Amino acid sequence: MALSTPRFRTRRSLAALPAVVLLGTAALSACADPGASASGDASGAAQTTAARNGVVYNTSPDQQRIRGGKDAALAAKVPGLIGKDGKLTVATTAGSIPLSFHATDDKTPIGSELDIAQLVADKLGLELDVQVTSWENWPLKTQSGDFEVVFSNVGVNKDRVKLFDFASYRAAFMGFEAKKSATYDIKGADDISGLRVSVGSGTNQEKILLAWNKELEDKGKAPATLQYYQSEADTILALSSGRTDLNIAPYPSTVYRENTRDDLKVVGKVNAGWPSETLVAATSLKGNGLAPVITEALNSAIKDGSYGKVLERWGLSEEALPEAKTITEDNYAASQTAATATASASAEASKKSS
Repeated sequence: MALSTPRFRTRRSLAALPAVVLLGTAALSACADPGASASGDASGAAQTTAARNGVVYNTSPDQQRIRGGKDAALAAKVPGLIGKDGKLTVATTAGSIPLSFHATDDKTPIGSELDIAQLVADKLGLELDVQVTSWENWPLKTQSGDFEVVFSNVGVNKDRVKLFDFASYRAAFMGFEAKKSATYDIKGADDISGLRVSVGSGTNQEKILLAWNKELEDKGKAPATLQYYQSEADTILALSSGRTDLNIAPYPSTVYRENTRDDLKVVGKVNAGWPSETLVAATSLKGNGLAPVITEALNSAIKDGSYGKVLERWGLSEEALPEAKTITEDNYAASQTAATATASASAEASKKSS
């Protein structure tokens, strides 16, 4: 499949913008850059990619997902307005391999996020109804009731808990990637000074870079030049061809590329909630009663092992949580402490396995 000609815009720093601007769509939208699709046969024929980390990725429409059994007790707890049609309507942005992306037929949404959503739907005795949406639309459409829950690498933060409830299911990290020949070691703001960094607009990673640029400017150092591309394919083409120095994206996506390509590598890792910690969570409308039920379904999947098999299938075992928890505005502050401990444990496990 031919790649489209990339178009992008750059910004040196947006630190001077009013806080309300940065807390609008950017604060609510998901954590990854949209636009990814898996290359392959347009007929949708089965395709697998054997990676250096030992994972064989299935990118075809025929996913043969790991399934869970219905839990009658949990099914009975599904709020009536949500369960009356027999479906769990799940929004995803299909924007980042291996989390949520289009299969080789360029139309079927697949990935670890949807596999986990499938486990939840199975436990609740509901049919999985996947709806692909854009980054900027999931908050409004979830509020309007078009979507019942979002599974798309959404990180919990202080702005989102004002409007949504969450059921955590994965640790949340961002990775910096560069060309194989690069010598970068990205640990903080000083390490991106003067570099060209591609980032998705309205994402948690953009918020991190804007804060780091403000820190650099306060020190009298050159900020990074932020570059914005229309799709993940365009972003990676720019990175591999040297038109950008770094890309920041969900850590699982950067690991996927490091293990399936010969020209890119991971050169840094940061928690998606920097300077705090956060977790990835299923996102539902505040107060509608669905988040606690999803939390129970996730814990059932964790207990029976199907959750672990899904993460292993996509090479994400190091981001597994020992327990899912419901996070709301009322308990958000306390959840931050727990998230910090979970993130630290995950980072330590990653060091030992590397």
